[in-house]
Formats: sequence, structure tokens, C-alpha cells
Amino acid sequence: MIRNRALRVGAGVVLFLGVCTAAFGKGPVPAGESGAAKPPANAARATFAGGCFWCMQGPFDELDGVFETTSGYTGGHVENPRYEQVSGGGTGHTEAVEVTYDPARVSYEKLLEVFWRNVDPTDATGQFCDKGSQYRSGIYWHDAEQKRLAEHSRAELVEQARFDVPIATEIVEADAFYPAEDYHQDYYTKNPIRYRFYRTRCGRDRRLREIWGDEAGGKHDPPH
Repeated sequence: MIRNRALRVGAGVVLFLGVCTAAFGKGPVPAGESGAAKPPANAARATFAGGCFWCMQGPFDELDGVFETTSGYTGGHVENPRYEQVSGGGTGHTEAVEVTYDPARVSYEKLLEVFWRNVDPTDATGQFCDKGSQYRSGIYWHDAEQKRLAEHSRAELVEQARFDVPIATEIVEADAFYPAEDYHQDYYTKNPIRYRFYRTRCGRDRRLREIWGDEAGGKHDPPH
């Protein structure tokens, strides 16, 4: 992720690339070894893709009723993919986040509201500076009610005539979800300065404000 994204966001990122590569030291660990505790019995799951998964964990982590978020890969045809495979665009996966939440404290409708306001739903080529099907936006439903609510939320956006081009975000049944390598998890809290640098250079917040105005997501501030 570091190398691909750094090269895309313009001049001056060579220093960023060197600093980040050094910070990671020995490199990634195998997927699924982050040591996260098992979710409680009453938890539900929701899965969303909005481009860089670094940028999608924070908005959901802020919600009361969300137990945890996990960066990962979904929607592809390769089992247990590695980041290098997914970022190359040949596995069919997209970067995604799995949200584990308490439906008695936060509704799926609220999760959908947060999702939409953190993506550019009109971009069929990826998200912001990250282009390719591996960065496509999507809602991946886990049951019939999630499907109904997701389709209803998209229909509401269409009825509002907010966009002058079609909504490109896919709404499909959830497939296998593979947790990303440990160094991708909670990146915005582990590496706040580098995270802000990437987010700014990628133009994410600028584009979100253009689309959503005061409703735009991405207002969370990673801890120092």
C-alpha cells in the first residue's frame, strides 16, 4: 500500500515512502494475526468498501455501538489474498472494512449514512486518488434486511437528485472477507501523521466536501 499510494499522490512523496518503509521494519505479518478478541454474542456484521481501508475505519470506530472494525479484502476469487496481490488488481477483491456492531445501540441505517458520506458514489473508476477495481466502492449485505435498507438508501440518494451522473457503488451479497495484514489495521491511530499526509495528498476530504458539503464524513481526527 505504501509504495503504490505514495507514487500516486504527487511530488514530494519520496521522503514519505522512505520514512514509512523504514517504520515498518520487518514488513507485514500474516493476515488474521492481529490478536483481536472475539466479538460478543449479540454482535452483527456490516461490510463496506470505500477506497483506501485506512480511511474507512475511523468514521465507524467513532460510533457508539461499534465494537471493532477490521480492514480487509472481499469480493474476489482468490483465497487468503495478500496486499501485494490485491493492490495489483488481479484478484477481483476490493479493499473493505468489516464493522462489528451492536444493532441495539447503532442501527444499520446509521452505518449506511456514515458510509455514503465517506465515499464518492459517482466514481466508477475507484475512489479519490486510488484507481482500479480494487478501490471500488460497495455495500456488501449479510441478510435480506441489510439488502433492503442498502437499496433503499441508494434509492433515496437518487430521488434527492444530488448527483448528475449515476451512482456507481455496488450493492451485492457479502462474500468471504479476509483480514488485511496487521500493519494495515487501525493505521490512522498507529501512524496519524503519515495517515493525514496520505489523506490530504489523495484529495479525499476536499472531494467529500464538494459532494456532501457540511454532511461530509472524514471529520474524525486521529489521536496524537
